[in-house]
Amino acid sequence: MSDLLTGDFFGYESLLPEHECKELRALRDFLETEVRPRVNAAWAAAEFPMDLIPRFAEVGAVGRGYEWDGRPATSRLYNGFQALELSRVDPSMATFLGVHNGLAMGSIMILGSAEQRQRWIPAMMRLEAVGAFALTEPEGGSDVARGLRTTARREGDEWVLDGAKRWIGNGTFADHVVVFARDVADDQVKTFVVDKGSPGFTATKIEDKFSLRTVQNADLTFTGCRIPAENKLEGGNTFRDVNKVLKVTRGGVAWSGVGCQMGAYEAALRYAGEREQFGRPIASFQLVQDLLARMLGNVTASLGMVVRVAQLQEAGDLRDDQAALAKSYVTTRGRETVAMAREVLGGNGIVLDNDVIRYFADAEALYSYEGTREINTLIVGRSITGHGAFV
Repeated sequence: MSDLLTGDFFGYESLLPEHECKELRALRDFLETEVRPRVNAAWAAAEFPMDLIPRFAEVGAVGRGYEWDGRPATSRLYNGFQALELSRVDPSMATFLGVHNGLAMGSIMILGSAEQRQRWIPAMMRLEAVGAFALTEPEGGSDVARGLRTTARREGDEWVLDGAKRWIGNGTFADHVVVFARDVADDQVKTFVVDKGSPGFTATKIEDKFSLRTVQNADLTFTGCRIPAENKLEGGNTFRDVNKVLKVTRGGVAWSGVGCQMGAYEAALRYAGEREQFGRPIASFQLVQDLLARMLGNVTASLGMVVRVAQLQEAGDLRDDQAALAKSYVTTRGRETVAMAREVLGGNGIVLDNDVIRYFADAEALYSYEGTREINTLIVGRSITGHGAFV
């Protein structure tokens, strides 16, 4: 198969069936022609290009991993490559769709009843409604399973939520926010959908953020926030249910980490071929070739790992520790790769026009969200030693 990505050195894309290859190429064309020209200005302004939202639905980038309304689900491998393609152009766009597709819609698809799916999913599939996912709290990140402070109490035909969430992607403009709160009656973490405009619910944009700047992260507050009883997701009754969603989406973050690396590598390779010093392209210098080869090694090893993750997901065999290792490894290698890309570009590497500094900054957020490196290594460590080392 021709026209493989420059950064896909071993041709993993060729593992996709032909119809999914065509769909992926159509998405790639859309991203290159309509999205890439916009991303640096949006990143610099820390504003989301809202007019692009319906276009993502029109090109079929929404909900492809779910069987819905007679449309078959795409393979796990295709879903991964979609995340890679998005992140290769702009990790912020990958995060926007990852939150909407994977975390918000995924929570409703996995934990919601048939009636609840029918109530919310159709509009979300068309991106007439945008989703967000609210788990992290101002005082709780890695320890949120034990330390979740947002509470929920049942009062007749309503639930009343009190508390706060932080770092909520899409939070400033989401129509439906999946919220996790501890039921005061049984101390279990329950899952709710809070609609925009619900009484007692406010969202405030987090300013002065220097990673994934286009993503609209928000602080959310719930002060006596009342929602209908039917907005509690039927299958969201414990923190184990939350993990059913995170297990799937953690692999998606790893794919985005590969895309971020690949975008930086391709930008560095392109620059090295165009930039001349001492009368010849810097791509002809040994030290530059060494950096490029090391970057490509990181990209290729990371891509091989996430391809295997997708295969295990497809077979229903992916374990939590395998997802954790992939997320940890890929985003750690990503930090190395974007730093080497910056080095190839020298001083020009800090200029936004050359793209690399955007990947450099965005890699920091990918490194931390959906489980820090340390937390994921503890998950792996517990698996391989049989000893839990969590505090």
